[in-house]
Amino acid sequence: MPAGQTGFDDVTFDLISVQYHSLKAGHDYGQYVRDARNAGQEEIAAFFEEVMAQDADRAKRCHELLRELGGIDTTSPQ
Repeated sequence: MPAGQTGFDDVTFDLISVQYHSLKAGHDYGQYVRDARNAGQEEIAAFFEEVMAQDADRAKRCHELLRELGGIDTTSPQ
């Protein structure tokens, strides 16, 4: 289904998509961190933590931009 058929404009849809994928990836990276630590690979675990933080920042920025577009926001990213 094209974005225009969702009821959201393309920019809103795109921001929501990036936000979703960033949050989903951040969740998955938690497992990667645990796997690396279980394997005794602290440098790799630290790398995954960096990537996770970058995705968290990306999701937060999407949230801010969506708010600026005028959406009703009753939540706040942590």
